[in-house]
Amino acid sequence: MASLVIDNPGVTSGLNSGSRPALSPPLNLDRSGSGVTSAERTDAEVMLAVAAGDEAGYNYLVTKYHRQIIHFLYRMVHNEAIAEELAQEVFLRVYRSRESYRAEAKFSTWLYRIATNLAVNHARDTKTERTAQTLELDAPDSESGSMPEVADDDPNVEQRILREERMAAIRAQVAALPERQRMAVLMHKYQEMDYRQIGDVLKLSESATKSLLFRAYQTLRERLKEFV
Repeated sequence: MASLVIDNPGVTSGLNSGSRPALSPPLNLDRSGSGVTSAERTDAEVMLAVAAGDEAGYNYLVTKYHRQIIHFLYRMVHNEAIAEELAQEVFLRVYRSRESYRAEAKFSTWLYRIATNLAVNHARDTKTERTAQTLELDAPDSESGSMPEVADDDPNVEQRILREERMAAIRAQVAALPERQRMAVLMHKYQEMDYRQIGDVLKLSESATKSLLFRAYQTLRERLKEFV
């Protein structure tokens, strides 16, 4: 599989697929000829400019979305290396699809649809079993990077341990949800996407999306009673 090389977080330096965007100047430079910087345009407008050859705009979009796409994919596949590999494939597909892109929906909706499809296909192809994350002493938390606390004289240690246990339980139960419910919860809770955006990604109506999330959160409340 062709991969996207990322030297700095969120910044692409090349494609080894034979189609390679050149290294771009700082992101606030206008390459579209419009006199408008990437930061002043909507993401859809930037992507349309990418189709016209604005490689700085492409780097701008990767920089903006790279970290959150990795976080989203990690919560889907529960493996950091695979999440990073899939994220590179997401942005490679964005670049390959630049000329056929149509701004019929928000750019982020289109991007998350690509990421969701890749994650689902990966899970089906590898028949990956979803396993619960566990809290291990002396191992940094995969999301925050912080180290779990060990017992000392601090009166808040017990509270911190309980909070870590609660978060681990929530992650495990979210991972155990049916596929569509899990994707909807991840987009709603962690990416702060609204019902319409989630529905656009999953190709559901807004009412169907609300119903899907209602069932998901109802299941989570039932399974996490002891932590509520």
